[in-house]
Amino acid sequence: MNRRVLFLRCLQIVFDLSMLGGALLVASVVRFEGRIPEQVLKRLIVEAPYIISLQYVLLTVFGVPRFSWRYVGLREALRIGQALTVGAAILASIRLVAGVFFRSDGYAQWVYVPYGIIVIDLALALIGVVGVRVLRRVTTERAEIRKLRPHSKPQVRTLLVGAGRGGVMVAKEIAGRPELGILPVGFIDDDPDKRGSSVHGITVLGSSRDLARIARDRGAKQAIITVANAPGAAVRTISAACQEAGLQVKVIPGLFRLVGGELNLTRIRDVAIEDLLRRDAVVLDDLAIASELKDRVVMVTGSGGSIGSEICRQICRFGPRLVVLLERSENALFEIHRDLRESFPEQRVEPCLADICDRDRLLELFEVYDPAVVFHAAAHKHVPMMEWNPREAIKNNALGTRTLADVAHEHGVTAFVMISTDKAINPTSVMGATKRVAELYVQALGKTSATRFVTVRFGNVLGSNGSVVPIFKEQIARGGPVTVTHPEMKRYFMTIPEACQLVLEASVIGQGGEIFILDMGEPIKIVDLARDLIQLSGFGENEIEIAFSGIRPGEKLYEELATLTEKAEKTRHPKILIGKTQAESLPQMQVALARLSNIPERADAAALRRALQSIVPEYSGSTEPTDCSARTAKPAAEGADVIVRQNLQPTT
Repeated sequence: MNRRVLFLRCLQIVFDLSMLGGALLVASVVRFEGRIPEQVLKRLIVEAPYIISLQYVLLTVFGVPRFSWRYVGLREALRIGQALTVGAAILASIRLVAGVFFRSDGYAQWVYVPYGIIVIDLALALIGVVGVRVLRRVTTERAEIRKLRPHSKPQVRTLLVGAGRGGVMVAKEIAGRPELGILPVGFIDDDPDKRGSSVHGITVLGSSRDLARIARDRGAKQAIITVANAPGAAVRTISAACQEAGLQVKVIPGLFRLVGGELNLTRIRDVAIEDLLRRDAVVLDDLAIASELKDRVVMVTGSGGSIGSEICRQICRFGPRLVVLLERSENALFEIHRDLRESFPEQRVEPCLADICDRDRLLELFEVYDPAVVFHAAAHKHVPMMEWNPREAIKNNALGTRTLADVAHEHGVTAFVMISTDKAINPTSVMGATKRVAELYVQALGKTSATRFVTVRFGNVLGSNGSVVPIFKEQIARGGPVTVTHPEMKRYFMTIPEACQLVLEASVIGQGGEIFILDMGEPIKIVDLARDLIQLSGFGENEIEIAFSGIRPGEKLYEELATLTEKAEKTRHPKILIGKTQAESLPQMQVALARLSNIPERADAAALRRALQSIVPEYSGSTEPTDCSARTAKPAAEGADVIVRQNLQPTT
């Protein structure tokens, strides 16, 4: 402990003892109205050191000296009150016993403290000990505000939407952060009981229906949504009302997930498209996941991708013994390894540069690390790109999965979770067909293996590499146009955290051979997403053009989640469905994939497509050579063997 810290600690002790001594003196004066009897005064002079020592020892027992004076709050005040109340109770007990069993003019008089002094001393000591800390906090905060004010941004007049607990935290933080450039001019809240009340000096001015008028009267330029974890529907409604009032909208993400409950307004951001999902976000139960992953070796293939990297981050929360990052892109592997080391410094992470098609390399890694759980996220996923490069799609998505699954089976891995796609259902693309082949092989292998092989199938992931949202943002930044393939194009959407939680959940509830499907609500039109993002970027509907470019090779107008034969059923989680199919026999799938791998290098794209069609008969993609400039593809046939979303609802 350096001299400065030691000096401050001693100074704090002196202040506390002074407050306790002063409280006892004033309590005595008040009790006897300024004329303390001589005998009482003598007793108090003798008793004062013991009373003050008792109170300070109790403060120490309750941990009060360890509390930082700069951040004193209600919690610290309660602990101080508890310590002093215990002290008062001890003094009152001694006074009671002495008064009953001993003469007041004998030795008992030296422990005889009047009840009135005890009560008044308790109140004054609490005020003094808490007050000196509050004074320290107030003066420090004011000094910091004065120091920051010359460097603060221009103050933007801001309405805070939501005067609940989240709004209280935001208002409190803003008051001490002038450098944020936020000048709150009022709260908006739909609770009529809060109308006219004040939160940290900020008045609740009215409901969202009055937002336009309030914004005009108060000269507001922006609004901050302070509702903790507001659902997408609420964000959409608030955002629309603010835009009509000419306000820029911002949101604070994960308000109550911030470490220690402390709000960090530097994380404030514009409303993002994922805030506006036309359904509530799916939150999965991760209690069982901890027991599945804790202290185990976990391998993630494709760990540098959007899904793989998020799976790695979520896995690290559960304390595995080792996370093995398997990735063939050096740069992607470098980035996720650095990210995990910074975010989880205590977690052991091993970066492994490898290709899932390289059996020898996989055997080496499984021998060295002996993983118990494998999350298989490595894949080629871009539909048009795989139409132009079908051999690479087959090699990576189908044959690479076979190689990885075989090695996992041979090494006795406990669970193998493969990430698939809704494009594998009645596929019209090479990408979808190769993922369906991978599903079939994993299911077949799971029938004979001690390893639990399960598949997770979901729709498009918002914000993933190459997804529509980053592309739309880039096009909007250039001034447009925003290109949409078809006005009726629909997709199921989910966020990256939702997708990864589903994958982790599947590793726990899967018994082997299942295909897990997330109920993602109604499919959303891509053109609606484009319009929402244009508006969220601050542009009107007529300022950024939306251009329709035509369906690309291999694309459908809509996607399906399960076939009729999969018999989608509910699981223990209401938002996760399970599709059980009659898996193909393993020898049959081994022969089929052997034929696929033995196709001559000089074979054209049409031959590769025909080979896929022999394994996946429902594959309806063109077997003719693909023109890279093509802009049309055969959509899924009307009345195809699919379950649309309304039929996926579990029955009770």
